[in-house]
Amino acid sequence: MTSPDVVDDLEAEQDQLEALLRKLSPADWVSPSAAAGWTVADVVLHLAQSEEMVPAALSGVSLELPAQGGSVDEVMDALVRSQPATPAEIFERWRAARRASVAALRGADPQRPVQWVATPLKPRTLATTRLAEHWAHALDVATPFGLDYPDTMRLRHIAWLGHSTLPYAFGLAGEPAGEVFAELAAPDSSVWRFGDPAAPSSITGSAGAFCRVGARRLAPADSGLRAQGPHAESALRLLRNYA
Repeated sequence: MTSPDVVDDLEAEQDQLEALLRKLSPADWVSPSAAAGWTVADVVLHLAQSEEMVPAALSGVSLELPAQGGSVDEVMDALVRSQPATPAEIFERWRAARRASVAALRGADPQRPVQWVATPLKPRTLATTRLAEHWAHALDVATPFGLDYPDTMRLRHIAWLGHSTLPYAFGLAGEPAGEVFAELAAPDSSVWRFGDPAAPSSITGSAGAFCRVGARRLAPADSGLRAQGPHAESALRLLRNYA
């Protein structure tokens, strides 16, 4: 399961993203990101909007989302389109939202699940999903400008999330879930293991690649990950770090 410092790591991930955003020019903010159809400003606005939902969800308030659009992606795109603002306004909105989100997560009852998008989550799992989303969108910001966004040991939370939600991913696709063991090389060259080593299927390779596949920022065929057993290739195809 996730370690007790996941909220600290979420804050650290947000700090790293903020440092990246401060490097950008005004023109960069309105340039395309690596998230299809979104500028950098759109990406950060989405993060601000979703962080604002965290304290609301933790306090029991129902999330109010635009009615149009069927998928989560379509709903979130509609929400971004509905609230245009200047890059400076968006940046300050996200900074305020991230601080409020972290504070709410720190003060939440760790055993009390809250409704979040598609499913109830305990606060620390919610923090893990927020870390995963900030990391993935940081890649969307950094990639078009050739900026470095190095992998850190915080990826352990994201790898755990992707592996632990594989049954959900299989179910979402209408496919029978198979037990999969993952053995991943961490950024510091240590090894992270998830699942039962005796499982009939296994995935081995880079933790960074595993997380990128789960974020749909890297195709399984280009990941260098090794899939063995009856369910491993399907697991890589369905792997997801998000709702």
